[in-house]
Amino acid sequence: MARVLKTKELLNTRLATNYGGWMYCSNCNENIGYLCYSTYDRIILNYQCNCGSRGKVQLDFIDSQEGQIEKRELIVIKNRFCCPISNDPLITLLDKKLISYNMDITCKNCSNIYKKVY
Repeated sequence: MARVLKTKELLNTRLATNYGGWMYCSNCNENIGYLCYSTYDRIILNYQCNCGSRGKVQLDFIDSQEGQIEKRELIVIKNRFCCPISNDPLITLLDKKLISYNMDITCKNCSNIYKKVY
């Protein structure tokens, strides 16, 4: 069943689907990553693309749960950042296409908030 978005803020970014899939920089049309639409609950991603454009992705849903900040790091499985508790894939960010990023992502399964800075 499709989830209902509460917040959808995209700055210089486009998504392949309504709230997930491939992510692209709107300035250069480069693929910057993949957001696993069924396993995250909230995301705030601020980034700078190699083209110099600054972008933002902020998404959450009407049924999003308040999460708790988790001290453990996301784990990497097959190039995807995954929840260290459930191993659910959450997002792939293509470091070679990005100068920097700052991300808070909440796992839908455990409601933990993971922070990542590059």
